[in-house]
Amino acid sequence: MADIGYIALFLAFVVSVYAAAMYLIGARGRRPAYLHSARNALITSGALVSLAVGLLLYALLTHDFSLSYVAAYTSRATTWPYLISALWAGNAGSLLFWAWLLGIFSLVVLRSRSETTRSLLPHATPLIMLTVAFFLLILLAVSDPFGKLPFTPFDGNGLNPMLQNPGMLFHPPALLAGYVLLTIPFAFALAALIQKRTGSEWTVPARRWMLAAWLMLGAGNLIGAWWAYVELGWGGYWAWDPVENAGLMPWLLATAFLHSVIVQRRRGMFKNWVMLLVIFSFILSIFGTFLTRSGLLSSVHTFGESRMGPFFMLFMLISLAASLLLLNSRQKRLKSEAETEVLVSREGSFLLNNALLVSSTVVILLGTLFPAISEAFSGSKIEVGTSFFNTVNAPLFLMVILLAGVCTLLGWKGAANSGLLRNLALPGGLALAAGVVMFLLGVRLIGALIAYSLCIFVGVSIFYQWACGLRGRRRARQENYFTAFFRQINDNRPRYGAYLVHLGTVLLAVGVIGSSMFSTAKEAVLQPGETVSVRQYTVTYNGLNIRQTPDADIVSAEMSVYNSDRLIGSLTPEKYFHRVYEQPVSEVAIRSTPADDLYIIFDSADLGGTGLFKVLVNPLVLWIWVGGGVVVFGGLLAFLPRRERLSPGQTAEDE
Repeated sequence: MADIGYIALFLAFVVSVYAAAMYLIGARGRRPAYLHSARNALITSGALVSLAVGLLLYALLTHDFSLSYVAAYTSRATTWPYLISALWAGNAGSLLFWAWLLGIFSLVVLRSRSETTRSLLPHATPLIMLTVAFFLLILLAVSDPFGKLPFTPFDGNGLNPMLQNPGMLFHPPALLAGYVLLTIPFAFALAALIQKRTGSEWTVPARRWMLAAWLMLGAGNLIGAWWAYVELGWGGYWAWDPVENAGLMPWLLATAFLHSVIVQRRRGMFKNWVMLLVIFSFILSIFGTFLTRSGLLSSVHTFGESRMGPFFMLFMLISLAASLLLLNSRQKRLKSEAETEVLVSREGSFLLNNALLVSSTVVILLGTLFPAISEAFSGSKIEVGTSFFNTVNAPLFLMVILLAGVCTLLGWKGAANSGLLRNLALPGGLALAAGVVMFLLGVRLIGALIAYSLCIFVGVSIFYQWACGLRGRRRARQENYFTAFFRQINDNRPRYGAYLVHLGTVLLAVGVIGSSMFSTAKEAVLQPGETVSVRQYTVTYNGLNIRQTPDADIVSAEMSVYNSDRLIGSLTPEKYFHRVYEQPVSEVAIRSTPADDLYIIFDSADLGGTGLFKVLVNPLVLWIWVGGGVVVFGGLLAFLPRRERLSPGQTAEDE
């Protein structure tokens, strides 16, 4: 099986290079026979990589410990969902999964019925296939997933206990899919430059693939934050870890692209913005893949040091240099068809939005790389703490949220700005009133008052615009409110999907602000029967329970939870002592409500039953997951094919 898998990868590499070459030769000479051969080679490559994935999955599910990868990431006690997740748990498996996904997506592109996509294929497909070939080369030369052990052990090491969480089933594949999907709009952009088609037609398929990438990256980051919150046992959900940052940066640039492409298609502007955002989104996706495998930076998410770092660095440099040189050669064709005549306009707000998102990306990139940069120049590695990222990014993100509310009230070229103050009156007045009420209720942190007032302003602005559209449609179509509401959304899914994304962002921000600025924590050493109080909660420690499973001893702390002397439930934080892994793993206990989370960490206990606990009250965390879910749902709505029937005066780009 191992030999068949390796041969399949080798043949897939050869066929991928052949497909790229045949596409280029066929496109240059307009030779249909070459293009047909390239198409068949692309399909064959996808089939061969699928065979390799199937063989590795079979080895994982059947406990074939003769393969070093299977022995390293599974054991006989590993349940089948985590046997499947072991495919992307390790370095070699995740790279194979990367190559397989790109092969599958290339087949989807190949089957497209869009005339624009088909016309771009002869130059876009070689770029996709060369990327597939690069990852296959890494697998063949550096990280063979089918490598054999000199002997076959009876059992394997098993999956790291911290990875045996439902998040493992969804977070890595979602994030990897997001990285992979960014290859497609990158290939379309370069194909458009090669073909000197610098208008807006290429952005139609590119936007759809970019939106898919944005959705997967967003979902992956959200699931990863939830996973960190419930599993890592430190009470937070985002630590500005280098690998976390690597997943966030391309998502920020993809967000900027999705806004910029609206301006290009509406007014013929931002052409360079759109190209640069596509290019750097792709480069950052490769950077994220490189970061987890290079050993350049320390992170709980990395695979450790490997020999593949130089390969990724060379691939990134070649891709970036070739892209920028090609872009520079087409500058005359990329001139804007219009100028930003009025800064206080829809296009002006999008320009500022781009500046903010790109600034945040640059700051995160510099902060992430600063330890490596400082070590290179001074010989000592200087870490950048979370306070740096929070201090710099908080105002940038708040301004982006503010623009989400203001831009809906602005017209193109400043049109309709005469009524801007009138439109601002309702959201501005309610935001000011809410700030006063929060102050009277005891909120004294100026940052929190400003941030929550901005969130209310944006939320009301979006609802106001939504209501205006609903009222106008009801009058024009003579529909009842219920019918008008759903048909309005169905007829312009991109617009109302964007509204939902912005509303979800507001809800997410509410949770982040509350949990980061008002969290309370207390550590306590407790004997059975003793209590600790944090805010309105009183937690009583009742004692320990010990149970055994085939792979671990589990120590559970029984805790009763009271609110104002009223018993409201019980929580059971646990400590897992695995037989294979020496380091014990904490399983936190969480009681979540819309108002706050009671979060208990069981740190340790002695033989007498005395335990060390950390109890936190994190306000409004639930709204992070609710808001993130609304963002993803809004993105899905915008991703769905648009209905042609629109309300009078509306366009799908009116976001």
